[in-house]
Amino acid sequence: MPTHPLPQDLLTLSQTDAFTPLPPTLLATIFTNPPFIPLPSTFNTRDLGLLPGSPIRPGLVYRTGGFLGGISPAGAAALATDLRIKKVFDLRSAREHDRQPDPEVEGVEMVWVKPGEGGAVDMGLYEEGEGERGVVRGYMEVLRLYGGGIRGVLEQVRDGRGEEVVLFHCNAGRDRTGVVAGLLLTLAGASEELIVFDYMLSRIGIEPAREKLLESLTKGLMNVNINAPGFRNLANLRASCWKAFVKAVEAEYGGFEGYVTGFLGFTEEELARIKSNLIRQN
Repeated sequence: MPTHPLPQDLLTLSQTDAFTPLPPTLLATIFTNPPFIPLPSTFNTRDLGLLPGSPIRPGLVYRTGGFLGGISPAGAAALATDLRIKKVFDLRSAREHDRQPDPEVEGVEMVWVKPGEGGAVDMGLYEEGEGERGVVRGYMEVLRLYGGGIRGVLEQVRDGRGEEVVLFHCNAGRDRTGVVAGLLLTLAGASEELIVFDYMLSRIGIEPAREKLLESLTKGLMNVNINAPGFRNLANLRASCWKAFVKAVEAEYGGFEGYVTGFLGFTEEELARIKSNLIRQN
């Protein structure tokens, strides 16, 4: 792989099975090149504005997997000074948040809105195809249960006039974070190809915490056998699943814009301001 990894190379690598380790030497190159950001104490950290061809202004919107056991002094300094972040939006469940609260960083406000309670994972929904039915159900639940946190992210963009930096995370920075990233990229006018590319990059981004995350996932499902039908679909990311989710959002809300104005209650004027503040200013 070249010094600056090509999008197609990254996309191919992102299709690696979740139970197969990725080469450490290769990751060292990837994690020090855009769109990844080498933010100490975190993993799966990316700048949505540094995706190839992104309409979002670089240095404005960041996504991450969260903080690995707290945050180091170097991580705190980078968060507050280098990235100029004043608010971090936590998209985790009450149980996750209680088990590992966000770290305290001087000058940075940690924002967490308690989400609603979701239903148990139905493994049967992941058995067909590439697990599209299970993913759609889970992601639609994210839009419904985590609306308070998503609203907070959008309010930050709305009121920031394109200057207030936004960072949001969940546990792995994969699913809930991926839904919000896809929402923001869609509002900014990104292509479907670019949004899928960002979505799939989380397979690479979670590698530093992959084994821990898989262990947590199996325990959360009552120590399910990793060879159980549908489990591989649940553990992996598939472009087909994101596309199925987008179709479901269209059917339920009339698209992401309809979700923002309908379910979340933003006005059309506010939506226009959000979109304007996200995009690059020529």
